[in-house]
This record gives sequence, structure tokens and C-alpha cells, in this order.
Amino acid sequence: MPETTLTDGAMNVANETVNQMQNFFHVNEIVNYVKEPEHVIKFATGVIAILIFWLVYRLIRMVIKKGASKKFEKSTVKTMTKCVSYVFYVLIVMYVLGLFGINLGAIWGAMGIAGVAIGFAAQTTVSNLISGVFIVTEKTMKIGDFIEVDGVSGTVDKVGLLSIKIHTPNNQLIRIPSSAIINTKLMNYSSYKYRRYVFEVSVDYSTDLDKAIEVLKGVPARCSLVVNDKEDYAPKVLLTDCLDSGIGMNLIVWCERPNFFDMKTEVCKNVVKAFNENNINIPYNRVDVSMLTDKTIPSLSFKA
Repeated sequence: MPETTLTDGAMNVANETVNQMQNFFHVNEIVNYVKEPEHVIKFATGVIAILIFWLVYRLIRMVIKKGASKKFEKSTVKTMTKCVSYVFYVLIVMYVLGLFGINLGAIWGAMGIAGVAIGFAAQTTVSNLISGVFIVTEKTMKIGDFIEVDGVSGTVDKVGLLSIKIHTPNNQLIRIPSSAIINTKLMNYSSYKYRRYVFEVSVDYSTDLDKAIEVLKGVPARCSLVVNDKEDYAPKVLLTDCLDSGIGMNLIVWCERPNFFDMKTEVCKNVVKAFNENNINIPYNRVDVSMLTDKTIPSLSFKA
């Protein structure tokens, strides 16, 4: 008798557990739903539609990765694929909710109200996000470019929608908001192959200017980093102004972008060397100092 009681009790517990699981997972509702032919057709149609959505999503991702990778940076392509993924997830969720008869109008209304509230609360973020879209589409910079924004310069490490990250020549990380780049001047020193530099020098008023011009014109030929074989980037020498201590001259040269700083050192060194070899003086300010003794200092007397 006790054994029968224990068995019945165990069976009751098992049945109660099964019932609770069925209620929790709504098994009976699902079975009744599947028994209806209309529901089965609707369910099969929904599964097929989701599969089609998924195939279209995969196709769009593949097209973006192959096509956009030729025109945009890897970070930009990654951002675009993420946006496509988010749109896909939202569409799938809304479609599934529609299959179960949920009123999507109320959801869209709630999302609209939430969007307005979030927009007011995060105006700066939204502004940066919109600015980031313009930066990505304009392609004004890419990873590895040396840029200057509002007096801050450095090499681009990451281009995002909300901000870009650069590291300065001192190896400091700086985060620049996208809106700051749109609202101010951006200087990209890496956009073109060649860079120009103007060397400002001066000579004495007693100098033979024709000779000084010829000597200065010969300097670029002595510099291996200066571009001398391209007409559009040919070196030039100009007389600029009559200064207080001499006559101003400019030597305009071009070089390939990676050689810019080394070129400045090379040209400056050869300018000084060429002027010294041809006895051309570069004027500079001088200060005369005289020592005063007790005899030279006038005495002052005051009368009361």
C-alpha cells in the first residue's frame, strides 16, 4: 500500500511538472494554432518570407563588401554592413509581430515619440552621427592620412560615424567629434603625391641680385629630394620685398610627400652652403653693446 501511494505521488508530481511546462511554453495553444489549415499556411508563408529576407540580406552584404571595399576604407565598409544588419533585424522583428496580429501602428507611434525624446536628449550625438555620414560619403580622409583640424594635427587611425581618432607626432591619442570636422577647416596633407614648400631668405642691399638669383636657382639641382624633372612642379625663385635689413627672396620647391621633412633640411643646408661659396651675405640683426664707466656716466644734481 505505501508503495502504491509513493508511485501515485510521483506520477502526480510528474504530471504537474509537465502541465506547468506546457503552460509556460504555451504548447496547447501552439498545437491548436498548428491544427488550423489557415494557420499552417500562414506559418509556412512566414518561414519562406523570412528565408527570402535572409537571402536578400546576405546578398546585399556581399555586394556592399565587394563593391564598397573598392571605394571606401575597411572601417567605413564595416559601418555600412552593420547598418544593413540593424535594418534587417528591425524588419524581421516587425514582420514576425505582424504575423501574430500585433498592432504595429501603436509600436511605430511609440517609437516615434521615443525618437523625438531621444533626439532632444542627444542632440550632440545626432549631430555627430549626421556629420559622420557626410565625412564617410565625401571621402575627405582615410586611415593613414596626416590631417589638421582646428590647430590639431596627426595621423588618422580610425574613421567612425561619431568621431575620428588620430595620433599626434608626439604619439598622443586625440578623438575629434565628427561635427567639429564638418564645422571647421580640415587640412589633409596626404591627399596628393607632391607637397610644396617656400624657403624665405634675404640678401644684403649691396648684393648683385642677378648673381643671387642664379645661385639660388642652382640649389634645387644639388638636392636629391627636390622634384626637378616635372614642369608643373619646377622650382622657382622670386624677389619678394625690400626689408629693413635686406632684400627678401623666395625659393619655391616641390617634393614627394614622404620626403617633406628631409627635403626641408637638405634644401636649407644647400642654400647656406651655396651663398657661402659665392660670398653672398645673409643679413641678420646685430646688437652693439658699449661698456659704461664712471667717467662716462653723467652726474646728476638736484636742488631742493
